[in-house]
Amino acid sequence: MAKSCDIFVIGGGINGCGIARDAVGRGYSVCLAEMSDLASGTSSGSTKLVHGGLRYLEFYEFRLVREALFERERLWRNAPHIIHPLRFILPHHAGLRPAWMLRLGLFLYDYMGGRKLLPPTRTLDLSSDPLGAPLKSEYVKGFEYSDCWVDDARFVVLNARDAADRGAEIMTRTKVTGAKADAGGWVVTVADELTGGTQTIHARTLVNAAGPWVDDVLRGAAGRNDAHNVRLVKGSHVVVPKLYDHDRCYIFQNSDGRIIFAIPYEGEFTLLGTTDRDFEGDPGEAHITKDEIEYICASASEYFKHPVSSGSVVWTYSAVRPLYDDGASKAQEATRDYILKTDTSAGAPLFNVFGGKITTYRRLAESMLERIEDALGPRKPAWTADAPLPGGDMDVDGPEKLKSELAASHVWLPRELVSRLVRLYGTRTRDLIGDASSLAGMGKHFGADLYEREVRWLIGNEWARSAEDVLWRRTKLGLRIKGDAVKEVERFMAVAIAGTQPVAAETSATQDRGARRHA
Repeated sequence: MAKSCDIFVIGGGINGCGIARDAVGRGYSVCLAEMSDLASGTSSGSTKLVHGGLRYLEFYEFRLVREALFERERLWRNAPHIIHPLRFILPHHAGLRPAWMLRLGLFLYDYMGGRKLLPPTRTLDLSSDPLGAPLKSEYVKGFEYSDCWVDDARFVVLNARDAADRGAEIMTRTKVTGAKADAGGWVVTVADELTGGTQTIHARTLVNAAGPWVDDVLRGAAGRNDAHNVRLVKGSHVVVPKLYDHDRCYIFQNSDGRIIFAIPYEGEFTLLGTTDRDFEGDPGEAHITKDEIEYICASASEYFKHPVSSGSVVWTYSAVRPLYDDGASKAQEATRDYILKTDTSAGAPLFNVFGGKITTYRRLAESMLERIEDALGPRKPAWTADAPLPGGDMDVDGPEKLKSELAASHVWLPRELVSRLVRLYGTRTRDLIGDASSLAGMGKHFGADLYEREVRWLIGNEWARSAEDVLWRRTKLGLRIKGDAVKEVERFMAVAIAGTQPVAAETSATQDRGARRHA
């Protein structure tokens, strides 16, 4: 007998996992299929920000900015271990937007979105303020404002984890190969990439949250041959050794109308990006070009005293954003808002997600559930606004308190390791450490500060099935663990998973399709 559920979600990015989490918490039965790993596409290739989108004000996207600003502090409160506040320095460039325009935009940014915890904008004299020290001398005036940083891939995984804890079935490396409407809903056929097995699942409704592949799902599995709803836009980033010592970020205006961020990253590095380029082809094969690397480095070098050269790049990643095709002439002008569409032409409800951004994923999910409730009938009320994600059951000051508590109770753990674990796992760090009472109790050491106990935790609790999953999406230890150590992680995981579910034997697994290292 075929398995059945109320809602079948296609896509394991932030939107798909957010919808699955919201839906199962309202009492619906939910299955989710992701053809690769969770967050393996757009959702792990962002600039890692929870923000209102200051530059979207120029394109009159006031509804989107206001919604995002309200969500900013709400998400921080619900996941304070993987989201934290950042202060951004915006230097005034005399040849570009006038200072009064920047100040007006920041005034709106401060007061249109329910800011309560984050500090307001202030004006800086960059010629005397230490925050201006890394910049060229011609930048004498600037503004400092607030937004937040997020570990994007972990954010997706934690939504999936919470959904699974509440009863959803999360199937990774499982591709939807067909979806056919019948009198009772949808008959969905899926294939497990690792075992080669197939199964059929009957769902009352189908949610297409496949990101850059959303039109492919419509054309393929759902048979909509004329589907064209999204504009694929590639964004690329580079990582270089850290360019300055303080904890602020910079946002730089470019003469082409775009902006570039410089963000402290993983302690020893600076993240620079992003680009906006129209993209054609398989989104899974997106990678940075030499021109993009040069563009990002040149844009940063226009502001920093010490030029950023392409030779200093230690890592790059690229991802394709599935923006709703609103006919904008330039990629950077295409809307970042989300569009939801309901299609009942086949006789069964098909809900499609176009566009969206990490910051507004929760509100997108609520909007989608309103449509699902119209089709299936309401069960339980909306609930995610104040519901912490796994590990986030503490106040916004909790991570620092937890680090101190664990450092005192586990004196054998290096402080750097305690800090990293809390930053990734929050209050569940205690469960990960378990009964270990020494570093030896953490098991095999793979390099940097990665130990066997953490790898086993990621296999057992977070659907990790390859070294790439561990080193680049669940953590960013791929910046420090390389070569033979990566192969050792692969070998260990293959043995650890054997007998439960085979792991794909790909030595190329460490090269993320959407996050490729710069050679």
